[in-house]
Amino acid sequence: MAFKVVISDKEKSVQMEVDPSESRGLIGLTIGDEFDGSIIGLSGYKLKITGGSDKNGFPMKKTVPGARRIRSLVSGGVGYKPRRDGERRRKTFRGNTISDDIVQINTVVIEKGEKPLEELLGADEE
Repeated sequence: MAFKVVISDKEKSVQMEVDPSESRGLIGLTIGDEFDGSIIGLSGYKLKITGGSDKNGFPMKKTVPGARRIRSLVSGGVGYKPRRDGERRRKTFRGNTISDDIVQINTVVIEKGEKPLEELLGADEE
């Protein structure tokens, strides 16, 4: 399964698509884990997973263990913004572990490499 990886730096965000052969190294990682950027072709970079979404658009939530999908009663936070005080709603969330059902992975740069992201990614900038 190919992933779309959104890489956020202080100045800008860049999106890249990762080949299925490279994406095997990301399966099983959870939100908050740090990984070497060479897994996805960014040598010298260290990235931290901050979230993502699955094939149906449901967001990953750090407090949900595993790769399962749940329906949770929430009053705010990731995936829901209440309109009034005290309003709660039942929303669907994906667990915090990356699996084959995940389509997008959000990351933030922890350590920069020698070359800037724009140079490594070329035309994949947004």
